[in-house]
Amino acid sequence: MKENSLIYINNCRVQDLHGTNIASLDWRMNSGEAWLVIGPNGGGKADFLRALAGEKQILPNDSTGAYATHFTDSVEIVSLERAASLIQEERDLDESEYLNRIDEGRTGRRFICEVLGGPDAKHRNLPLPAIAERLETLPEVKLCGVEKILDRGLKFMSTGEIRRTLLCRALLSGKKLLILSDPFAGLDAQSRTILLEFFKTIVGKQKNAGETEPRTTIILGMERYHEIPDTITHVLEFANGKISFYGTKSDYEKVISEREAEKAKSREAEKSEFVSELREIQEESAVVQPPKEESAESLVKMNAVNVGWGEHRVLVDFNWEVKKGEHWLIRGPNGSGKTTLLELITGDNHQVFANDVWLFGRKRGTGETIWDIKKNLGIVSYRWHVEYRMVGGTDLESVIISGFKDSIGLYEQKTDVEIATARKWLRLGGFEGREHESFSNLSYGEQRAILILRAAVKAPKILILDEPCHGLDENYRQKILDLIETVAETGTTTLLHVTHDPSEALPCEKHILELRPNESPMYQVIARMEAS
Repeated sequence: MKENSLIYINNCRVQDLHGTNIASLDWRMNSGEAWLVIGPNGGGKADFLRALAGEKQILPNDSTGAYATHFTDSVEIVSLERAASLIQEERDLDESEYLNRIDEGRTGRRFICEVLGGPDAKHRNLPLPAIAERLETLPEVKLCGVEKILDRGLKFMSTGEIRRTLLCRALLSGKKLLILSDPFAGLDAQSRTILLEFFKTIVGKQKNAGETEPRTTIILGMERYHEIPDTITHVLEFANGKISFYGTKSDYEKVISEREAEKAKSREAEKSEFVSELREIQEESAVVQPPKEESAESLVKMNAVNVGWGEHRVLVDFNWEVKKGEHWLIRGPNGSGKTTLLELITGDNHQVFANDVWLFGRKRGTGETIWDIKKNLGIVSYRWHVEYRMVGGTDLESVIISGFKDSIGLYEQKTDVEIATARKWLRLGGFEGREHESFSNLSYGEQRAILILRAAVKAPKILILDEPCHGLDENYRQKILDLIETVAETGTTTLLHVTHDPSEALPCEKHILELRPNESPMYQVIARMEAS
């Protein structure tokens, strides 16, 4: 009976302005249950979660259909998409050019206070409510581990710090249902521990609370069955736009085990076929780009680099050199400066001009243009993903071809050779026949896979990968890691790879740069054999 369920869906569909996303949906969530929603990129999971959050419609298919929810409009979703939107909001509100100084924007404290009676983003100069002075004392703030970053601007937070700030705000919003979509992506070990404890605490209350006690209910969404909290009781899986599993966690783990055994049998053959196809495409792609001049042995060199904002120091007396063919794994806790380091290379951090930084044998700030730099780089990062989401309805074929042009979006006529090459890369990535589909209509994970293909397409001298597997399901993740490894093996591209997941480290990455904030020195170079 739907009266006994927190959420009841019978014979319904999920749709938006573009049409039907999930044609047939039957599901219920009862009190005391803790649900995991999972499934491959583009399989329907994201559509379902967005529908629960009110961003899409859940409608009955006929007179027998019904949808009822205990939560009505009291739902908050914390996701990679929401974090990307937040960064975009801060950029839209940036007034640095009018202030003749860096506009710090909203701090974590101000952003959280927006749900506690404070002014909204457009009135961010108005006074904060009295509770702002004691945010550090709130159990929700401590549970999310954001006490030390409350007075830092959102735009200066790491991806993991933004995610935890969003989580804290959602918890303080008073909403009855929190949907956490892929919450562990990009988090360091300490942040993952904090989040697992958060989940255990909230779900424990969710299970044990009396029927009349107000509480927060959580639904967890994941791309991969990885680091699943023990408190999960049930699993709902989507694939190909429909439910592919509905049942208990223990039963799902049996299904997963059987699938993995089957997949292991064909893994090596599939990888060999994939690698062979990739190399063939790379050879054919060489005609699209003119031959590059031989690069200097030293691709990146930084001497006594210092970067920070106000009293917050990110890089201190930092020295580092990357030589051609040296593949680097870069690691460190959230907020340690990994993204800042990469942005000194890409040109997205203007403090590069105040430091002794050399790229491809030339000192930055000696007359080179940003295009001189970008023609040698392939870039995949969270902030680059945000930039591409802002261009709107670019189709997938154009996104891939834009990798040859070093542009966000495509503003030149496509050639027949470029079109043929782009379609081969799309086939390689599992997007065959979808070349005219809009980038903005893809799931977050599918968008990330497309951007990785785009970055690799021109065989750049340096391939910058800042958490490249964010939002990828297991199938895409393995395919992308195989692609990156094969690109490295060509000898024409050097990898700079940031990840918090040890399983994503590639065998070719023999050099490790570990950032250690608040230590002196604040970094250490480690040989791979010493790094286990």
